[in-house]
Amino acid sequence: MPDYRLEVRYADGVPHVVDDPYRYLPTVGEVDLHLINEGRHEQLWEVLGSHVRRYSTPGGEVVGTSFAVWAPHAQAVRVKGDFNGWDGREHAMRQLGVSGVWELFVPEVRAGAHYKYAVLGADGHWQDKADPLASRTEVPPATGSIVHESAYEWQDGDWIAARSQGDLAAKPVSVYEVHLGSWRFRDGRQMTYRELADDLVGYVSWLGFTHVEFLPVMEHPFGGSWGYQVTSYFAPTSRFGEPDDLRYLIDRLHQAGIGVLLDWVPAHFPKDAFALARFDGTPLYEDPNPRRGEHPDWGTLIPNYGRQEVRNFLVASALYWLEEFHADGLRVDAVASMLYLDYGRSDDWQPNIYGGRENLEAVQFLQETNATCAKRVPGTMMIAEESTSWPGVTRDTHLGGLGFDLKWNMGWMHDSLDYMSREPVHRSFHHHQLTFSLMYAFSERFLLPLSHDEVVHGKGSLLRKMPGDRWQQLANLRAYYAFMWAHPGKQLVFMGCEFGQDAEWAESRELDWWLCEHSEHAGLQRLVGDLNRVYKQTPALFAKDTTDEGFRWIDANDAHGNVFSFVRSDGAGSLLACVVNFAGMPHHGYRIGLPVTGRWTEVLNTDADVYAGSGVGNMGGVTAVAEESHGLPASARVSVPPLGAVWFRHDG
Repeated sequence: MPDYRLEVRYADGVPHVVDDPYRYLPTVGEVDLHLINEGRHEQLWEVLGSHVRRYSTPGGEVVGTSFAVWAPHAQAVRVKGDFNGWDGREHAMRQLGVSGVWELFVPEVRAGAHYKYAVLGADGHWQDKADPLASRTEVPPATGSIVHESAYEWQDGDWIAARSQGDLAAKPVSVYEVHLGSWRFRDGRQMTYRELADDLVGYVSWLGFTHVEFLPVMEHPFGGSWGYQVTSYFAPTSRFGEPDDLRYLIDRLHQAGIGVLLDWVPAHFPKDAFALARFDGTPLYEDPNPRRGEHPDWGTLIPNYGRQEVRNFLVASALYWLEEFHADGLRVDAVASMLYLDYGRSDDWQPNIYGGRENLEAVQFLQETNATCAKRVPGTMMIAEESTSWPGVTRDTHLGGLGFDLKWNMGWMHDSLDYMSREPVHRSFHHHQLTFSLMYAFSERFLLPLSHDEVVHGKGSLLRKMPGDRWQQLANLRAYYAFMWAHPGKQLVFMGCEFGQDAEWAESRELDWWLCEHSEHAGLQRLVGDLNRVYKQTPALFAKDTTDEGFRWIDANDAHGNVFSFVRSDGAGSLLACVVNFAGMPHHGYRIGLPVTGRWTEVLNTDADVYAGSGVGNMGGVTAVAEESHGLPASARVSVPPLGAVWFRHDG
């Protein structure tokens, strides 16, 4: 490129020597443009957006920032920011052929510069737009983008190397779901990413969870959306710090042996004029068909999954969080709303080309996303929040499935919470609600969720869903958790549920940590830690989660006693028997069949004194004798506490 400078004189007559942005060659190559238009650029964030660049010239090193944005129907695009007085006329961007990409390298613009794009749309109107591929944003309610250059050096190499080893389905997965802004306050304010790295890491390690799951950290304008109305798919929210601060938090969690899952929302985005909506004066990112492009219930826009550039944008976003932020997986929100064209609509929907209600383009997008992430970032997991009976959600894509690694078991959640909300005297009439899940437990790879959705919008806390006085409520919750942890499938609980949060969750305030000063709530908290500890130490509880080889009912039919009993096995010698009593009275001398004779140690009892229970137990264990019961060759008589659960692990 020619090396020259311009001497500019304004009205004051003082000469100013400036560099000319237009002497620099485009920073987006022909191959990149081809891949963008084909919808196959898997590292889109390295090409579009803003990037600090350095060039060696005869006059010395030139440092500046390249800006590139896709706006195929725009008549003109300018970049404006604090480096040009927010007057984009000084930096009109160049259109790169028919690619739809506009680009410009601006010398002397460095990391930390604030900017937006001024877009003259096909409709003839100028609009200021945030960069769709910005890697950093202003703190809401400000809506600008910020040039960012990461200097973070990761220290989690051992974690990343080990992550891809072994079969995910055969590993323990116990997830603590967290809303970063309301987990805990410091000095009356929300904590930063780096402050959370100190407090959250230690707390989750103490409780023994294998993973945390963050509600969306992608930038969003309205805090009351909890992050589920995303405007920046490549930028973490600036509410808690800079992007490298989030990298630090994730790195610290990895160094502590804790995986990190992120909620990701490709199902819809808000209509805010500064963001993706009508980006170039046309429905660009959203579906142009009004019967497919808007969620009537949510007032948000639906991406155009049939357009390859839009699919590429979303697939690249998924990869970005896995590769650039070392996330261990993504939980994809509202999958059901993506799969069905009539979701949230009565008669105002348009069938697909075959006359059905399935959104074929969305199916293709989900398959592409999951297959691409599995190929590029092995060992990570893709999790579907999918509430219908769509077949093959966790089946591999080459077999016609959607390709997810796990699916939230919403049926188990609804049935079990309904059962638990009933008084013990009425539960015998609803016994099937806790046994029905085993009819389909192995049809998909499931995760059992007790998420934020169950403790908001007037639903009350989990504790408040339980019947009885406070002791009974906590006892119910302890037994319920033990049943959940022993049930086939991975598990997830929302923050606060581990100690019996009493009030319904609100994103504007921290959890009620003062409850942990009370022994009964501290007991529940201690139980969750012990559940995780025993869970991770017992392969029977996770190694065969996806097959009926790892589960056998002892007695599924004791409705009269409100008792459920079953055996978990890993097929290699690890055996655990779980007996849960949801009645308000204990059962002494209760006979259960067992697969082998010998000593069965009581490794967990939710009614133990240490959990603020009543202390009904089995003196450390029982001995199974060769007397057949429940179709099993051995049996033992046990004491099952009221509103309690006991786990027995075979010593052999």
